[in-house]
Amino acid sequence: MSAAPLTDVAWLGPYPDRGLTGAPAGPDARYEQREAVELAFVAALQHLPGNQRAALLLFEVLGFSAAEIATMMDTSTASVNSALQRARSIVAEKIPSPTQQRTLREIGDARLREIVAGYSAALERGDADALVALLTEDVTWSMPPLAHWYHGLENVIDFAVKVPLTACGSWRHLPTSANGQPAVGFYLWKDEAGAYLSWSITVLTLRGERIAEITTFIGPEHFAPFGLPASLP
Repeated sequence: MSAAPLTDVAWLGPYPDRGLTGAPAGPDARYEQREAVELAFVAALQHLPGNQRAALLLFEVLGFSAAEIATMMDTSTASVNSALQRARSIVAEKIPSPTQQRTLREIGDARLREIVAGYSAALERGDADALVALLTEDVTWSMPPLAHWYHGLENVIDFAVKVPLTACGSWRHLPTSANGQPAVGFYLWKDEAGAYLSWSITVLTLRGERIAEITTFIGPEHFAPFGLPASLP
């Protein structure tokens, strides 16, 4: 079944991991840099008023003290602490535990590459059974900024069989990473071009060793920031 997304993520775009500097945050920061760009965290921030969002990012991500933030925002330290308390409460309701970074560390790089390769190969072969084996029962597939949104294994596979596995044609892919998460650049064959043309960047969110969320950002404009070619022969 297709419906509106559960969260307002239509504005989201994939963020290339090569844009992360790797520089350590301040000593008071709780979120690592990669956690701060995870899709779930970035989406959760949009539920916060501007002052709460700013305070949370400055304190939890960049490591500034409440007193320093108060000076920046021209307010009191008590107001900053109050904003932080409210912001933490809202974000805690919106993002899963453990974080995606912890999940990825527990899986390990080798197994993660196997999962991503298996997902990509299943789409290229049109293999619904192989795809089913990789997904959670409550998997979701969204395609911001489009309103299409599918929830649950049956609905996701029904969509996959009708559209990307059969109707779209032939696929190729290149692995990448986005928002601190595994991602895949997908290319779709176009007869008129005689090549596979850039189609979408798909970001995968894992729970354990299965894919719990598929977020597909459609559009060739997403490829250049990732250093991916516009086409494949």
